[in-house]
Amino acid sequence: MKTRVLALAICLAGWMPAAFASEPASLGTVAAVRGLSHEQAARALPVDLQATVTYFRWYEKTLFVQKGDEGVYVLATTDLRLQPGDVVRVRGTTSDSFNPIVVSNNISLLGHGEMPEPLTVAWPSLISAEYDCRWVKVRGTIVVAEPAYTSGRLVTHLVMAMDGGVADLRVDNDDLSKLKGLQGAQVEMSAVAGETFDGKMEQTGVRLHVPSFAFVTILKLLPADPWSIPLTPMDKVLRGYNVVDSTPPARVEGTLTYYRQAEMAVLQDGNKSIRVLTSQVDPLTLGDRVEAIGVPFVEDQLLALKLGQIRSEGTAAPIAPQMVTWDDLTSGKYSFNLVSIEGTVVTQVQEHARDVYVISSGGHLISASLRHTYTFQWPLPQHPAPMREIPLGTTVRLTGVAALESGNAYNGPIAFTLLLRSVGDITTEASPPWLNVRHLIEVVGLLLLAIIVVGLRGWLVERRARRKIAGMAYLEQRRARILEMINGSQPLAEILERITELVSASLDGAPSWCQVADGATLGNYPPNLAGSSFRVIERPILSRTGTRLGAVYAAIDSRGDPRRVETALGLAAGLAKLAIETTRLYYDLVHRSEFDLLTDVENRFSLEKFMDAHIEAARQSASIFGLLYVDLDHFKQVNDQYGHHVGDLFLQEAAQRMKHQLRPGDMLARLGGDEFAALAAHVHSREDVAEIARRLERCFLEPFHLEGYVIQGSASIGIAMYPEDGKTRDSLLTAADSSMYVTKHVREEV
Repeated sequence: MKTRVLALAICLAGWMPAAFASEPASLGTVAAVRGLSHEQAARALPVDLQATVTYFRWYEKTLFVQKGDEGVYVLATTDLRLQPGDVVRVRGTTSDSFNPIVVSNNISLLGHGEMPEPLTVAWPSLISAEYDCRWVKVRGTIVVAEPAYTSGRLVTHLVMAMDGGVADLRVDNDDLSKLKGLQGAQVEMSAVAGETFDGKMEQTGVRLHVPSFAFVTILKLLPADPWSIPLTPMDKVLRGYNVVDSTPPARVEGTLTYYRQAEMAVLQDGNKSIRVLTSQVDPLTLGDRVEAIGVPFVEDQLLALKLGQIRSEGTAAPIAPQMVTWDDLTSGKYSFNLVSIEGTVVTQVQEHARDVYVISSGGHLISASLRHTYTFQWPLPQHPAPMREIPLGTTVRLTGVAALESGNAYNGPIAFTLLLRSVGDITTEASPPWLNVRHLIEVVGLLLLAIIVVGLRGWLVERRARRKIAGMAYLEQRRARILEMINGSQPLAEILERITELVSASLDGAPSWCQVADGATLGNYPPNLAGSSFRVIERPILSRTGTRLGAVYAAIDSRGDPRRVETALGLAAGLAKLAIETTRLYYDLVHRSEFDLLTDVENRFSLEKFMDAHIEAARQSASIFGLLYVDLDHFKQVNDQYGHHVGDLFLQEAAQRMKHQLRPGDMLARLGGDEFAALAAHVHSREDVAEIARRLERCFLEPFHLEGYVIQGSASIGIAMYPEDGKTRDSLLTAADSSMYVTKHVREEV
């Protein structure tokens, strides 16, 4: 009923005059999104809803939310690290998928609430997708427990046997110790119900999304480790085979696009297709409308029927093969569909059971196979019928069924083979060009001979010039690399060493080094230079203001050209000057952005980054830390009575006194004016933070001796604890500030 009402509303809105046209109203509930048809969801309707997070995998943008009895999948782009139970506001648009979904890059955290009550479900409800995206509770036996990777991150992969089928599970956990003893255990768990799909978004199984092992309860462990069972000879493993399969047969209808007697058939209906594994030997006609019955199963995430039986219903309208590319086939969207693709014949091979053609299409090699006709003759023929020979380089169009090796297109391109039905599936589009490989070799051979005869003299003359150009290009390449290192803020020592290497390369390996003023000597400095025949040439490195930053040196023998040395050292000095000044400017800017220029303690910006990092670490490790808000008492009177210069000196000494009271790992920052904050990183209780506060107060007991004045100082300090007094940076600062004002008020009253 909800779907019909929404569809009627959309239709009526489309009939309104253009003068009254307006943006469609946002869908405000999960149920409204779930009630859309596939066509409606594809219209990118606006969504603005509130719901509870049941599962979030941030690095894959996978978010499930639920409100009441309805859940929905959100393709979420957000920097939030949402947890199960978080209440969020999701604004975005609808999109079509297996069921309607929401695409959103605007998600707000409203708070944290209770998780929905999980609904206990059984296998039939899961395989029918009845509770898709819902928070459910299931029971079963773990038959596989192993580490796995998804999007390059370690998770836990479980396979759970239930009464009726097998479910695939992903648990967001990288602790491998959790796997011990899990295989064979009977468990109960809460998870989000989901499905696995092939490239056509056809359901191929059940997947449960488990946020963590906190939602898994072990009901019963195996009495013995499965790895302790007796060994079985490989040829005797089937003696323990015992399967009870009550899956009912399914009946499908479509056009027969592929048929191999006693092996396999393929039926296609529109864009849907399915394999039917059959032992049937009846002759069937491709293109007929047929029915098939068989037991449904999934192999390599591809749907199929086994134990199939097929019967013809007569001639049907032919299915036009879809023209595709290599990318189309590897995506899985055309698995076992009738397709056509064009390419150039690269090679062809006849095997005993099939003919194989390899074509090149769009820069990719594609294999197509034509199985030899099934025969019931006895004895079997020793040699197959002759293969149809196609000249290499011929442009052909191949038509056949796209047989994929897997239906999982989410881990990259899928391997495939094109199954041809007959030689008629190969049509010639263009003959090979005259300039084939053989003719090309002959022409190239003659041209090469002519080039060698005519160009031998010119090659000898230009050899020396090419060497010189190559050397210049090599040096220019190294100079460009040095400029990239300077622009990329690489370590200064590494840049200067590269500059000395450039000088050595310019001077045929002559030793070169760099001496930084009041710094290190870098490069190739000969240890036994004194008394040798080498002559040392120096080029100073001068700043823009003329200050000496250092010098670049080269040691040459008596045969060296001084002008060449001066050129190389001049280039090196310029590069070294640029590197030194750029590095110093960069570190000066970094320091100015993170430190208070008056007191030389870190500023509010650095504190906020430090707090954000500690909040994230504390959430991960469930730890605590403290924040102290410090306000210098009567600082305005210091400025008014002694002047701003003495006030600045007072702030500087107060900052240094407080900094010396903190421990390694703590941070002191000036927030502005006479207000400071200190973050106590490694504490076990509020009392630990209070002890730091007492030390800070005591550091003001000693008078301040500034410019001949003796000033008595004091400070009011407030304390806030994470997460007791606040879970965000702003809430912690507010709580500490309020605590400080209470302390100041009490002190003034006393």
